[in-house]
Amino acid sequence: MSRFSSRRLVEPTDLSVPRGSPGMGARYDADAFGRFSEAIARFLGTGRFLVAQTVLVVGWIALNTIGLVRHWDPYPFILLNLAFSTQAAYAAPLILLAQNRQDDRDRASIERDREVAARTQADTEFLARELAAVRLALADVVTTRDLEDSLSRLAKLIADRTPDKPGDIASADGYQTGMPPAP
Repeated sequence: MSRFSSRRLVEPTDLSVPRGSPGMGARYDADAFGRFSEAIARFLGTGRFLVAQTVLVVGWIALNTIGLVRHWDPYPFILLNLAFSTQAAYAAPLILLAQNRQDDRDRASIERDREVAARTQADTEFLARELAAVRLALADVVTTRDLEDSLSRLAKLIADRTPDKPGDIASADGYQTGMPPAP
């Protein structure tokens, strides 16, 4: 797919293309240019680039000061200065473009993180409400300890009603009758 393509003429009733837009010409792919600028910015920030540039500058100065070669850029090294100025003039906007694209990615990432945090908070609040509802529902449920306490109180009541006098006789089912059992 080529980056340069021509548009076909569109009918006047086609509302997908604004009036006055060029019917022909090169299409500019901002994303491709952005990726290119990021690649250059990434390369300009490496140690390999700094070492190569240092070697180039030292070689340039050495060749232009030593008399073995014809001097194409004598001492104030105006051509070298012009090369650095041109490099800086192009590098700065490319680095800014790469930073802007990174800012856009960071903003999108922050927005996704914010959405995830909001969903997590909503889930946590829902679970807290559910847990509170379960606790309220379990507040009325009889526990084993409650049963043991009730049984011990009943056993104490039963023990308190046992015959204290030899004439009181308990029936077979454990109740006191005050009458002797039937033969």
